[in-house]
Amino acid sequence: MDYQRVTPPEFASTHGLGDWRYLLGGIHAHFRAGSFPAATALAGAIAEAAEAAVHHPDIDIRYPDHVHVVFTTHAIGGVSTLDIELAHETSRLATEAGARSEPAQQQMLEIAIDTLDADRIRPFWAAVLGYREVHGNLVDPLRIGPAMWFQQLEEPLTNRNRFHLDVTVPDEIAESRVASALAAGGTLVTDRYAKSWWVLADADGNEACICTWQDR
Repeated sequence: MDYQRVTPPEFASTHGLGDWRYLLGGIHAHFRAGSFPAATALAGAIAEAAEAAVHHPDIDIRYPDHVHVVFTTHAIGGVSTLDIELAHETSRLATEAGARSEPAQQQMLEIAIDTLDADRIRPFWAAVLGYREVHGNLVDPLRIGPAMWFQQLEEPLTNRNRFHLDVTVPDEIAESRVASALAAGGTLVTDRYAKSWWVLADADGNEACICTWQDR
């Protein structure tokens, strides 16, 4: 196939992709179809278009009328012009079906473990989760559960947890998500890396990061 890689800034500047958000190497859209039968019909139309293009998304249908679509090009581990073309077509099909786009509803979750030796502990977590290794990370073979990645430490942690959650959201809602977490009793550990990520903690010191594609 003839295609080119599309970077997050290139995606953000592409016209006609208002339904879509770039999250962790893929572009995501979330539609409300109006009913469960309408959601399945929209998913079927998207599947037919993808089959014709020989480039297939992940499609998730949830009651009562949710349709979540993710395009990525696995051969390059990111977004390509193929994904952009089919994103345009998917949006057209959704509009034609009368579905409502809800781009701010999208997010992705990752589990991070801080470690001095990822190779030593990775097999254990792969076995426990039934995951497979891809470029040093662990992923659900069905692409349903959150990925797990390992953050290399130079010295042992003494006053912080080794686990944290990374929640990747559309960039336009990141600061409001941070504000909501702080209002709910959280604390800001650091915003040094914003808008790539903010490090937050709950009242017990358990950490989570709110992440976007920006400033990376």
